[in-house]
Amino acid sequence: MRGERGDALLIVDVQNDFCPGGALAVEEGDQVVPVLSRMAERFAAAGRPVYASRDWHPPDSTHFEANGGVWPVHCVQGTAGARLHEGLHLPAAAMIVTKGHGRTDEGYSAIVGEVPGRGSLLEDLHARGIGRLIVGGLATDYCVKHSVLDALRNGIEVTVLTDAIRAVDVAPGDGARALEEMSAAGATLTTSEKVRRNDLTA
Repeated sequence: MRGERGDALLIVDVQNDFCPGGALAVEEGDQVVPVLSRMAERFAAAGRPVYASRDWHPPDSTHFEANGGVWPVHCVQGTAGARLHEGLHLPAAAMIVTKGHGRTDEGYSAIVGEVPGRGSLLEDLHARGIGRLIVGGLATDYCVKHSVLDALRNGIEVTVLTDAIRAVDVAPGDGARALEEMSAAGATLTTSEKVRRNDLTA
């Protein structure tokens, strides 16, 4: 792993409701779990920050179809569906980033989510001198994409782990288009194995 400081791992929304059997399941969503668990272990061993974001919607969220939104009810605060997947192994020092917890907050971007006691994720990244995020999670075409684009807009470099993301694909090809959009905006697309082999992580 690279010697200089400045990288962090961001695991986006690997929650029960986004995995097979959940209220808004992403096909093969659980397949990202072992990949991201291994990455989290490596980052922790190197003393680098690990963040895990979560949707944390109130029951009356306008994000939901029943309240005028477009999505089925999912990741409601305090429910089993909102919990991180039990197979996702995070280091003890991992920081949970909470987003979508306001009634009208769609919560697509983890960058504006809250880190307990430290403000927004963006504020915490700046405070820690983090210049690059290594990103994986769910779903490619929504929260991963919005988090990546938001980070890039705010001057944070991003590497997307293509073997650690899965798409909703509401419309066929949404996931592929999201990857193209992230790449065009400046994100690096690679696999976790290449990150390890090429010493790309912090």
